Amino acid sequence: MPVPCRGVTLLARARHWARAHPLALDGGLAAVVLGLILTSAVAGPPAHQYRLDPVNVTLAVLACAPLVVRRRIPRSVLAVTGATAVLGFVADQSSRSAPVVAAVVVALFTVASHTDRPTTWRVGAATCAALTAVSMCYGPAPWYSQEHLAVFAWTGMAAAGGDAVRSRRAFVAAIQERAVRAERTREEEARRRVAEERMRIARELHDVVAHHIALVNVQAGVAAHVMDSRPDQAKKALAHVREASSSALDELRATVGLLRQAGDPEAPMEPAPCLAELDRLIEGFTRTGLRAEVVTEGMADGAEPLPATVDLTAYRVIQESLTNVHKHAGAGAHVRVRIARGHTGVEITVLDDGGGRPVAADGEHGGGHGLMGMRERAAALGGRFEAGPRPEGGFRVFVRLPSTTPAPVAAGRGEAVLKGDGRR
Repeated sequence: MPVPCRGVTLLARARHWARAHPLALDGGLAAVVLGLILTSAVAGPPAHQYRLDPVNVTLAVLACAPLVVRRRIPRSVLAVTGATAVLGFVADQSSRSAPVVAAVVVALFTVASHTDRPTTWRVGAATCAALTAVSMCYGPAPWYSQEHLAVFAWTGMAAAGGDAVRSRRAFVAAIQERAVRAERTREEEARRRVAEERMRIARELHDVVAHHIALVNVQAGVAAHVMDSRPDQAKKALAHVREASSSALDELRATVGLLRQAGDPEAPMEPAPCLAELDRLIEGFTRTGLRAEVVTEGMADGAEPLPATVDLTAYRVIQESLTNVHKHAGAGAHVRVRIARGHTGVEITVLDDGGGRPVAADGEHGGGHGLMGMRERAAALGGRFEAGPRPEGGFRVFVRLPSTTPAPVAAGRGEAVLKGDGRR
């Protein structure tokens, strides 16, 4: 770690002290300016000396005293120092120069550094013109002498220097504000991304657990029912339980892999399920007694594959819909799954007749999140989602997903229509 230079530390302390004691700093500046004015009485060649008499000393003190409050009332201080300088030119016409103008230079610099640019140009031009004109009219030297040009140059440089300081201060403040705003925006973006990732992982966990636990529950119930009378069927049911639980563990492992850090080895970024595994999914439900029919349109073997996110969303929608049919319509219900793919997207329709026997209450796992998860998945891809009871009985789920994956949008911004009480 680098050690700060002692000089830099002292400079930082001096700046801190100056910000904490502005009146003391301005008082010291006023004393320095007064000392320079009085020193000019004995410095330099006799032709350019400033006559040190009670009148000039009084004028010098009157010009420098207001500089103590130059930051509080800058325009008033400029008016007082300017009037004192004019009075000095008029009262000491035998002198070759009027050093009291030094106080006006400091006051004009303060006004320029604390106001806007138009005000600086107006006040600066008026001050330069007035003092130069008075110096030319009442000075002992000819009007074209260098003493008058010096008055004009010093006041002009004071106005320009003050304006430059004000511009730099405004520029630094704008940069700091932009940095603070950028930092705040980064923090908000990070929080938004974390919230979206948490919702995405929650949807994955819900879909995996709801599907596989429902299958395990049914097969375990079958095994318990026929354990004594038909042990062979009980063994098959337990084998199905083992297969479903193994699949659940694999998908949970893939989903939990999303929580790994960036440097962890072989961290899977997306769960594997897709429409290519739909037959396996349907087979798992038919083992529980659910009668399922799958109709595909436009899903030829040579068709271009769907994007991974669209494929995964389509699979999860069908999985959750079948799980809801099994929970609320029960074993023995008939469900029809239609997958139609066009040039712009894929449509999924899941219809059930509601004619089965609902599962026992202890087989349910708390409702309300299935439809919400499907709606959020469709909205995240800019798709359309509808769900509600059918007039002739049963339930209908319809999802339309685009063939392309647009920029992520906040959940709930896609089209979604929910009908009924939303039990699922």
